[in-house]
Amino acid sequence: MLGRSLLTAKQLSREDIETVLDRASEFAADPSAAGDRHPGKLLALCFFEPSTRTKMSFETAAKRLGGDVIDMGSVESSSVKKGESLADTVRVIEGYADGIVLRHPKQGAAKMAAEHVDVPLVNAGDGAGHHPSQTLLDLYTIRENAGLDDLTIGIMGDLKYGRTVHSLAHALTNFDVRQHFISPQSLKLPRSVRYDLHEAGAHVREHEELEAVLPALDVLYVTRIQRERFPDEDEYQKVAGQYRITPETLDDAKDDVAVMHPLPRVDEISAAIDDTSNATYFDQAHNGVPVRMALLDSLLQTDD
Repeated sequence: MLGRSLLTAKQLSREDIETVLDRASEFAADPSAAGDRHPGKLLALCFFEPSTRTKMSFETAAKRLGGDVIDMGSVESSSVKKGESLADTVRVIEGYADGIVLRHPKQGAAKMAAEHVDVPLVNAGDGAGHHPSQTLLDLYTIRENAGLDDLTIGIMGDLKYGRTVHSLAHALTNFDVRQHFISPQSLKLPRSVRYDLHEAGAHVREHEELEAVLPALDVLYVTRIQRERFPDEDEYQKVAGQYRITPETLDDAKDDVAVMHPLPRVDEISAAIDDTSNATYFDQAHNGVPVRMALLDSLLQTDD
């Protein structure tokens, strides 16, 4: 992955994934192992949409590697507000930094931006497209809790607009995993994603109800119904709150089923789950730091 941009989980081979996850395990076990691996390196954070976990964990990761960050700040305070194009924005920022992390509301924006720069660019979410660094920390969390082979995973919620779902589903095709997708009819996986999964030989099943598949699951990955992605408020209201996980929901699940969520959550997972052994979503968020350290360590390497 030397010097390469990471735009989609489709780029990741099993070897790529295992290399990053193994390195992340080293950093997680001993954060001081990072040392000053990248002194003087600057990472540019360009977030055209709100972010807490992704932005802060990338900043933490860069600093723990001995580097630093520069932040474009809010769209309202940048030249984007004056009408500057994304291509021009990243061309300018490329001159200030050794790598760029980009979040943008338009699907495909990261791919376009990467075509205009020579420094590594990480897609931190492009609309309803992909979020590959989230996928790496999701895979790390899954591996820590259930392994990554001979696994049955249920992915539930907004499968149409959920970029974390799209990326994770693609990455899981590198492993021996049975994937079950649970959603309202109106929020099913996009046809293009289903086609790609079938082409990759993935074992995929789609459901509208969780109950039928819950007892078989090793992992339940819950996602938020994303109000901001809906073009129509009435359509959002039809599905809002339709799927909710409570302690009673898990009565029929395996005792050790891992409940995951990319966060933020609204009401799709009851707070009563938080203190159970099943809840892994806060660990999942914390795993963003060692995983993004491992990713940046790879992307920011130079041939000395």
